[in-house]
Amino acid sequence: MTNETENNVPEKTYSSFRYALGAVLAFFGISTRTHHAGKKRAKLVGDIVTYIVLLFGAFIMVYPFWWMLASSFAWTFTAYPEGSEMAINFSHIVWWPQITTINTNDTVPYGGAFYNYYVVLNVAFQTGAMSYLAPMGYWRVLLNNLLYSVVPVAVGVITSAAAAFSFAKINWVGRNKVFMFLLAAIMVPGPSIMTAQYVMYKSWGMAGDSGLALIIPGMFGSIMTAFFIRQFLFGLPTSIIEAAKIDGAGYFRIFCGFILPLAMPAIVAQGLLSFMGCWNNYLASYIFIDNDSQWINLPHAMFLVNQRYENSNIAPTIAASVLCVLPVLVLFACFQKMIIGSLMLTGSKE
Repeated sequence: MTNETENNVPEKTYSSFRYALGAVLAFFGISTRTHHAGKKRAKLVGDIVTYIVLLFGAFIMVYPFWWMLASSFAWTFTAYPEGSEMAINFSHIVWWPQITTINTNDTVPYGGAFYNYYVVLNVAFQTGAMSYLAPMGYWRVLLNNLLYSVVPVAVGVITSAAAAFSFAKINWVGRNKVFMFLLAAIMVPGPSIMTAQYVMYKSWGMAGDSGLALIIPGMFGSIMTAFFIRQFLFGLPTSIIEAAKIDGAGYFRIFCGFILPLAMPAIVAQGLLSFMGCWNNYLASYIFIDNDSQWINLPHAMFLVNQRYENSNIAPTIAASVLCVLPVLVLFACFQKMIIGSLMLTGSKE
């Protein structure tokens, strides 16, 4: 059925369901033939949907860390029956720390909220009746981690910066070809050559009961670090280098006196990223260092502790994970603007 307008043009009518559906869609910012949604309404609905998707993505990324933090306070001894106050099922979602201050086991030297951290700092890595990783302690493997993260990064970043300066500001024959060859080496997966590296390091006395395999190679720099610093150096004016050369400065003096201070934001940012990679480098320690060696790093030690517990109480391992992740989170929180700013500047070119 149609209605006649003043110009005798038939006007189409819609069913009640179609009209109601159009009203609902218009409320959500979608225009139809029966209703027209305003731009403000469409923008408001679009913003709400966008924020819902972003919040869901943020939850997916943040919740694993919250789960780890909440679970680090829980009791997970399998000796306690399911459903008891002392037990927690890690196959379910953990929303809040399940803490007990009851000490019902005579073999447990300490009860309370921070029992798992007590185990990590004072028991799990030590020798004795409750030892799970003899003969080193937590502080020893932590010192190893610092050694493997600070020394190679401090020296390797300067080495990479020197190489980046050579590739960006010094004209020499075959410079671009050599750089492309080095970039091509990135395409080779690192784990695929670790077996050959182990054989080589072992024959040189750097692997097995030694941590030199995690120190010396890193001191020669990284091609990825050199690549990012090289891109940053392209944004620096070459006239500074030319003026220094006219004044009689050599390349070493130019690098130490001009390039290092000017490129310090990129160097520090790449150093922090390299530090994070070295701090969490479980695979290299597992392959190059024996399990019974005192030179294993912290992630390797956490794996061994979890093995010795035989999944009977994994909460101390989770507490050790929190202690392992915490320094990296603090560093990133303190220097995130410098890291992001440096990565943004690497796209500039003179």
